[in-house]
Amino acid sequence: MTAPLRLGTRGSALAMAQSGQVAEALTAATGRPVELVEVITAGDRSTAPVHRLGVGVFVSALRDALTARTIDFAVHSYKDLPTAVPGGLHIAAVPTRQDPRDALVARDGRTLAELPPGATVGTGALRRIAQLHALGLQLEVTPVRGNVDTRLARVLGPEADLDAVVLARAGLARLGRLDVITESLDPMLMLPAPAQGALAVECRVDDQDLVELLAVLDHAPSHAAVIAERAFLATLEAGCSAPVAAYAELAEGEFGDEIYLRGAVISPDGTRDLRLSRTGTPADAAEIGKALAAELLDLGADSILGHEGHTGPGTQQFGSTE
Repeated sequence: MTAPLRLGTRGSALAMAQSGQVAEALTAATGRPVELVEVITAGDRSTAPVHRLGVGVFVSALRDALTARTIDFAVHSYKDLPTAVPGGLHIAAVPTRQDPRDALVARDGRTLAELPPGATVGTGALRRIAQLHALGLQLEVTPVRGNVDTRLARVLGPEADLDAVVLARAGLARLGRLDVITESLDPMLMLPAPAQGALAVECRVDDQDLVELLAVLDHAPSHAAVIAERAFLATLEAGCSAPVAAYAELAEGEFGDEIYLRGAVISPDGTRDLRLSRTGTPADAAEIGKALAAELLDLGADSILGHEGHTGPGTQQFGSTE
């Protein structure tokens, strides 16, 4: 009997759910059995905001396990990954992306526009905080951490202390909790984080048999969109202290498929906001992202980004996809 492939995953409900879904898809497509191996990360052990812990706090332990060969491959929420891939590792697949929009969960079934001035809204991302401020709705926005159930309890539980929370729709979908959403936020109002809703399936670059096996999970349109968004992020060199948003969509154009990429840089208080878009072919995904970032930098994005405490390219969450 073929030994099961060892899939490393964080131990949260969401991480286990999305890793389990990848494991099932791989077994269904190839017949290879897969076992989940829980790996505890620094982010799981700390209650501090991620922007204080450092970039890659939810992935470094998984990557260490890969390098040490205690697991064969890992599944990450792609938006949690630093933009630089360590030597010896390879993103072998990006499965079909979940809806990347942010979701509002509010008391009494309210939408964002129905929240009264002074309503308290919790979220785990500086990007969301900045965009909520930019809407000018006079909301009291507060940073929150914790897994999906912890955040939902702040609104829906018996000891609820918030009027609403905003979190990634993809996480709720993977946990089967779409029923709690009171509004899926239009990207025109709340542009997602680069790679939000996407998973990264990572293995060692020298394990060529596994690289080829995992390729069956790859969804080319999702992969191209993520490449464009991540190239945008990397070119801006935006670390966890900078609210940066990007969303790439693929659509049929006059001469074949096209990528339409929107990107934004927002000041934390929402008072300054630069937004641009750019189109191109999927084959040029990375160049589209780089060019859009360069345009924003030419318009003064650097002055919004700032570099206080900046440690290099990375993610921008207080928490993971949860």
